[in-house]
Amino acid sequence: MLRCLTEEFPDAHAELDFTNPLELLVAVVLSAQTTDVRVNEVTPAVFARFKTAADYAAADRTELEELLRPTGFFRAKANSLMGLGAALVERYGGEVPDKLDELVTLPGVGRKTANVVLGNAFGVPGITVDTHFGRLVRRWGWTSEEDPVKVEHAVGELIPRKEWTMLSHRVIFHGRRVCHARKPACGACPLARDCPSYGTGPTGFEEAAKLVKGPERDHILAMVQGS
Repeated sequence: MLRCLTEEFPDAHAELDFTNPLELLVAVVLSAQTTDVRVNEVTPAVFARFKTAADYAAADRTELEELLRPTGFFRAKANSLMGLGAALVERYGGEVPDKLDELVTLPGVGRKTANVVLGNAFGVPGITVDTHFGRLVRRWGWTSEEDPVKVEHAVGELIPRKEWTMLSHRVIFHGRRVCHARKPACGACPLARDCPSYGTGPTGFEEAAKLVKGPERDHILAMVQGS
């Protein structure tokens, strides 16, 4: 299944736009309860206005909330970013730390956020257990755990550490494009032959193919038709 995912999404990546660790950390905090697309629409103005941790710490709350409004829960997110900026300045000289146990001490940063930052900003392998990842690895029978930390450790034992970050991207891509929560595209899924949950969604190719999304759609359907 890992080989198939690698063929399906060779270029999978973080779908949040960023140019440095602080921008990625901010983008991940903003991605809660909204889409990466919406976050990417908002962050250019945020990043132009707030360039350092100190800038967030000293932010004008009203201005920051207004910039964040389209992402939803903007008051709570403004609180998180201001607290995050202050904590980075006080504890880490304004720099984003590159260690999991340090990242998770920051306001609004859990293991999921920390692993995204480690894997994509610092090249430190990490497994990102978001809703897509947890749903898919349970569907595939890789683990029955529900707790994200237990899921992270269970999958980490199955997959070589060097693969963790790309595995996370590929599973999340697959969840967004093929293996949807309510109606997975089973009949147009490259992983179908190895999936114990095959049949959860439509198994006919034509019907399932209509459910496949994303720019990789033609490639995914060609994989299924050629197998």
